[in-house]
Amino acid sequence: MGKLLEKNEFVNFVKDGDKLLVGGFGMSGTPLTLIDGIAASSLKNLTIVSNNLGEPGKGLGILLREKKLDKAIGSYFTTNRDAVQAWVDGELEIELIPQGTLAEAVRCGGAGIGGFYTKTAVGTKLSEGKEEKVIDGERFILEKAIKGDVSLIKAHKADYLGNLVYDHTGRNFNPVMATASKIVIAEVDEIVENGVLLPSEIVTPHVYVDYIVKSNYVKKAGVFVESD
Repeated sequence: MGKLLEKNEFVNFVKDGDKLLVGGFGMSGTPLTLIDGIAASSLKNLTIVSNNLGEPGKGLGILLREKKLDKAIGSYFTTNRDAVQAWVDGELEIELIPQGTLAEAVRCGGAGIGGFYTKTAVGTKLSEGKEEKVIDGERFILEKAIKGDVSLIKAHKADYLGNLVYDHTGRNFNPVMATASKIVIAEVDEIVENGVLLPSEIVTPHVYVDYIVKSNYVKKAGVFVESD
């Protein structure tokens, strides 16, 4: 089997209870087709690592409403009031991580680094229970690397090998998340023949990408909507 999957096939590579690294920043660079597939499946008890949980009923917000999630790890959940309410009601566990720390933790996961020391969050509730170290007279806390079972990412173009090119701000958490899971599935707007993409424009090399799925969405007036 090649890397190109039908839209309903990729869920076979995801299991109940998996930790999913999901690209996107707000709704930019979010793998909407892959999220729709998870929402329509019987999968449950998932942990999501992402900057945020989309918006009410949009993006990752769909998985929240469909009761697919047990835990969310990320930086900015208040864009989705459903996430806040689910946490208040005890239906969703939330682990807050500062945005830069999240990006570096995922990068370390992909690079085989166990963790790193940072000054961010020292002395706050986010540092409680974490190892602290004084380096050159300054306090640092240890943040462990983040790795996932499956990464769901979004790119603009791919070739059939799986080399990826991103669209402007769609190049957010997607490239680092493409390195940090056992299985990487990329949703793409366009698939081109091998050799068409210039080496200088490829951001994620094909060795990181296990499967590609053609997106159900097209961009109209700067917003992604389902194609006819």
